Amino acid sequence: MQSALRGVKAAEPDAILAAVRTLALDVGAVRIGVALSDETGTLASGLVTLKAGGPRKDAQAVARLVREHGVGEVVVGLPLRLDGTIGPRAEEVLAFVERLRRILQVPVLARDERLTSLAAGERLADAGVKRRDRRARIDQAAAALILQEHLDSRRSADVPRAGGDAA
Repeated sequence: MQSALRGVKAAEPDAILAAVRTLALDVGAVRIGVALSDETGTLASGLVTLKAGGPRKDAQAVARLVREHGVGEVVVGLPLRLDGTIGPRAEEVLAFVERLRRILQVPVLARDERLTSLAAGERLADAGVKRRDRRARIDQAAAALILQEHLDSRRSADVPRAGGDAA
């Protein structure tokens, strides 16, 4: 990844990240849903569901995906409690985020993911996916929601606001 960016100069680090893909994770105790953006950073799509095998194996699996897909940023869903506080599950996910930061050479961000699995399940139901098939796809769908929210918020931060100081 470093060699691909050699010689690239940008005023903002985000200008470089916009040219590469972003990977998102919905980390669960049993499965890890993975989603990937397109190169333009516009659309998120479910990629794969990994079977959780422990922090070391999971981090190695994510590292393989980062290399394989030319990922420039990883976003990990942080399962905060409904009141916004960090509970035991969120602490486990934060420890996993730290492990990823140590082994990956790309930025790793944690993003609030409250209720994404519920929303993903509703979207799959609305799309006509049968209940028994939803269980296998919900983790990917939740990761795609986390990623799409991240991409949309990044894009909206780049858009000048009406009434602002436009030059």
